[in-house]
Amino acid sequence: MIQTLNTLSDERTEYLINDRLSFMRFLGLGLSDRVPDAKTVWLCQKRLTQAGAIDGLFNCFNATLRNAGYLPMSGQILDATLVAAPKQRNTNAEKADLREGLIPQDWQDKPSKLSHKDRHARWTLKFTKAKRQDDGTIPSTDLAIPFSGYKSHISIDRKFRLIRKWKTTDAAASDGARLREGLLDGSNTAPDVWADTAYRSKANEGFMEKHGFVSKVHRKKPHLKPMPRHIQKSNAGKSVIRSRVEHVFADQKAQTGLFIRTVGITRATMRIGLANIVYNMRRFLLLERINAAA
Repeated sequence: MIQTLNTLSDERTEYLINDRLSFMRFLGLGLSDRVPDAKTVWLCQKRLTQAGAIDGLFNCFNATLRNAGYLPMSGQILDATLVAAPKQRNTNAEKADLREGLIPQDWQDKPSKLSHKDRHARWTLKFTKAKRQDDGTIPSTDLAIPFSGYKSHISIDRKFRLIRKWKTTDAAASDGARLREGLLDGSNTAPDVWADTAYRSKANEGFMEKHGFVSKVHRKKPHLKPMPRHIQKSNAGKSVIRSRVEHVFADQKAQTGLFIRTVGITRATMRIGLANIVYNMRRFLLLERINAAA
């Protein structure tokens, strides 16, 4: 938790636990107690990752939130964000093998090289709005920026803005398909689901209807046709609510410096899961202060 919240290396973690009383109190250590060294911190993370403990840890704190009265309420909001990872300098042949789930022959002959190669991170294009020109006009085309890494998918409840469901995939994975892979929280007190146009599909609409959810997903613009006025107004109203999930990603990236420095999707899942737990902890403390002040 301390490492994730403060973006610390193992060595820096050891030093600051020895240096800061606040860190020692958080860990339940006294001045005369032995502080774990960097190797112990690394081994703890490795064992947690190998045991796949992150889901259990997340569910454990989610139970704490429920017991404190913070039940999923007022519907849920889905979205995804890209999480950067170190760029892999692979050849075209190596990329082709990775896409097919194969290990390149050259890597198999060099175990040390293979251990440093991330076989799960993928390249994708990140689209962003082009900036306004000097004459005030806006280009009709968006900017496409190459991006390598993973993708964090989350579902938050509208009432308390706490992360209730989450999933980690490679950066090239489709956002919309994840809706049917456990991102929807059936325990929410309201059936409404908000999401952007990436989640609008016949498969998703049928899935939500079948499981009792009410779709508030943005509608797409008709191909080569102007957006109807009533759909524009409807999407604008949905955006007011849906935008709350963007605050979660902004908080995570600003506070924890969310970035994948490890190799493989298993460790990336652990890193993103810890960031989600830390966000829920900080959000929980904020809600408790608000309730105390009221």
